[in-house]
Amino acid sequence: MATPEQLRLMVRVARLYHESGLRQPEIADRLQISQAKVSRLLKRATDDGIVRITIATPGGVHPDLEERLEERYGLREAVVVDAPDDDDRSLMRELGAAAAHHLESTLKSGDIVGISSWSATLLAMVNALRPIRTVSDVTVLQILGGVGDPTAEVHATELTRRLATLVRGTPVLLPVPGVVGSIEARQVLEHDVYVRRVLDMYPRITVALVGIGAVAPSPLLASSGNVFGASDRELLTAEGAVGDVCLRFFDADGTPIRSDLDERVIGLTLDQLRHVPRSIAVAGGQRKIDAIRGALAGGHVRCLVTDRRTAETLLADPPRV
Repeated sequence: MATPEQLRLMVRVARLYHESGLRQPEIADRLQISQAKVSRLLKRATDDGIVRITIATPGGVHPDLEERLEERYGLREAVVVDAPDDDDRSLMRELGAAAAHHLESTLKSGDIVGISSWSATLLAMVNALRPIRTVSDVTVLQILGGVGDPTAEVHATELTRRLATLVRGTPVLLPVPGVVGSIEARQVLEHDVYVRRVLDMYPRITVALVGIGAVAPSPLLASSGNVFGASDRELLTAEGAVGDVCLRFFDADGTPIRSDLDERVIGLTLDQLRHVPRSIAVAGGQRKIDAIRGALAGGHVRCLVTDRRTAETLLADPPRV
């Protein structure tokens, strides 16, 4: 019996082939999977009765929402899953499972994978991920400083090391805080030979896995100590900030908020993220609507894994002019 994630991909491939008229190599390139896998999925879609005269979409799969999100926000791919509206733990679990399947389907040998250090949703993704034995020579590195409160730092380290183990890759840690007290402190730390080695790898990242945060920090991020103070957050809000990716804040249009606060962050910049070939954001929930909308409007990510209610809310808004 196929899982909901497998069914989603099967239906997606079938619609692109039978309804959109794409050839198998084009589908493989668009979805970042092999042409052989496209062929197998098309055959199974026929064997399982999904492809008949029309495409029978299984329950829990939302290709229409996904395609509308892609068209509205210029995404390379959207993944929409069912999740409870009022249960944050269940929401993270469902988003994590969907992101894990997406990574299993698209990861390639030789990929350099950047992962944000302080995302509970990405931790749920790693918890749901099965060992990927079909790839080799993968590097997994932190794209936001992973040093913080010792009780929370375990999560950041575990996130990177476990993902590297599951993909048979090499972990590379960024041994500094995500936020430091001054611009001078950041400059000193970035000159450290070990830190510089990680930062110099950022232009070579082929896959970025990130969360999208609201201005108010998540419990995991807050517990790490890698947050700005209340007065700093008030300043960010006054400047129009609606959310962040890797502690890089932006406004409702996705325009980065330029301030001294941004100069105190050690990690991937939004400009660097935009140049990553496959940037995957895993985020959902009504609390983050403004942040997710801003990240998409700014073109900061190429793929979004989210829940049905969030997708419907994003699509209900009139397009920004």
